[in-house]
Amino acid sequence: MDLSERITLLTQQATTRDEGAASALQAILEATNTVSGTVHLLEPGGVVMQLLAATDIPPVVLDKIRQIPVGKGMGGVAVEKKQPVTTCNLQTDDAGGIIRQGARATGAQGAVAVPMMVGDQAVGALGVATKEPRDFSRAEIDHILALASALGRGLRSRSQ
Repeated sequence: MDLSERITLLTQQATTRDEGAASALQAILEATNTVSGTVHLLEPGGVVMQLLAATDIPPVVLDKIRQIPVGKGMGGVAVEKKQPVTTCNLQTDDAGGIIRQGARATGAQGAVAVPMMVGDQAVGALGVATKEPRDFSRAEIDHILALASALGRGLRSRSQ
């Protein structure tokens, strides 16, 4: 079983959707050599994503990211544009105004947010980050996109 299949399975076999998202996020962090991350889900027809899982995110930041409007911040822009948003150093880069001030409170540096694509529909966002500056390669971003798609399929295939 490859990692994408395992991610989908983790989301489907968990007791709750949030538990499945958390288990999948842990597996994704390990596979991508990243230390912190979030999973946000967009309900069908919605314009605000809901936080399902977070790892190594300070409580003050969690309060600000429980709901993310599509088009705001790295995850919201990734969903709106249906493409990855990256930064080598979250502490010094603003990615053309995309990075929100509160994101710096995570202490993360290298970061990527990708849409969770199911077919041609963005159903949420996956964000992963490191504690040191990091330029994610195209191959790494493609791998994260594939894992995010598997995560999105798993989350969409189950009820709450």
